[in-house]
Amino acid sequence: MSANSPVIAFVVPCFNEEAMLPRSLRELLTQMQRLAKSKQISPKSYILFVDDGSTDRTWRLIEDAGKSHRGRVRGLKLAHNAGHQNALLAGLLSQIGKCDATISIDADLQDDVSVAGKMIEYFSKRGADIVFGVRKGRTTDTAFKRGTASFYYRLLDWLGAKVIAHHADFRLMSDRALRALAAFGEVNLFLRGIVVQLGFKTATVEFNRMTRQHGETKYTLSKMVGLAIDGVTSFSIRPIRLVAAFGVLLFLAFLGMAVWVFSTWLSGYTVQGWTSVMLLFLMIASFQTFAIAVIGEYVGKTYFEA
Repeated sequence: MSANSPVIAFVVPCFNEEAMLPRSLRELLTQMQRLAKSKQISPKSYILFVDDGSTDRTWRLIEDAGKSHRGRVRGLKLAHNAGHQNALLAGLLSQIGKCDATISIDADLQDDVSVAGKMIEYFSKRGADIVFGVRKGRTTDTAFKRGTASFYYRLLDWLGAKVIAHHADFRLMSDRALRALAAFGEVNLFLRGIVVQLGFKTATVEFNRMTRQHGETKYTLSKMVGLAIDGVTSFSIRPIRLVAAFGVLLFLAFLGMAVWVFSTWLSGYTVQGWTSVMLLFLMIASFQTFAIAVIGEYVGKTYFEA
């Protein structure tokens, strides 16, 4: 790591950001110029735009920016739309050995890039290998999104999955943190959960989230739900244990029902064959539920070992 002026790569995943990219480029270059002038970053610092299989003119704009700002703007084009998390990971890992640290930020710049200076200060002067950008509040979100986000973070905490609440993918990562990240080899990516597990010294900076100025968000409700599911299933096997607990409860219910069914049979108020069918059904249902949970427990342990 450079002692006084680290080389910083701003990694920006993009998908159909034709409307927003010129403004994002302008603001990022301005911020880099300020940081370089104050000697917080090296003049060799640069922006890496990662085109996640865009179908508009996003890549053409990235190419033009690279020609206009040689050495300061670079591009990485994915062969197809791989999703935000994969595009971000590709951009981060491609910078290993090329810079002292990366700062990942979405192309819409709703995350406040002006706090990058604070991130770099934690990295350069306080030895933090990972600096998380955390939202102060969610005033720009709808009531539905605020409520679901709050519920989701509480759910993750209850399930034992360690994440930084109200942190998305706006973060600084040192080169050695990136090398540790590369060793994970995850397929179902949930970077905000993986990064917390790397074990390096961390810090957080707070910021106010901006409103999107141009274009539309690419994170649809279905994509957010998919990411939420990945977060739960990638870092917790508690759902499996809940199924096991349900199996135990079902077995206890089977015992109670068995007593009731048998007493009904003794009193003679049953149709012939009903008692045996009910007892067999309850026993099989409780056993299957519990057996699935036990198998899931072993699968979960295998997953964490892998």
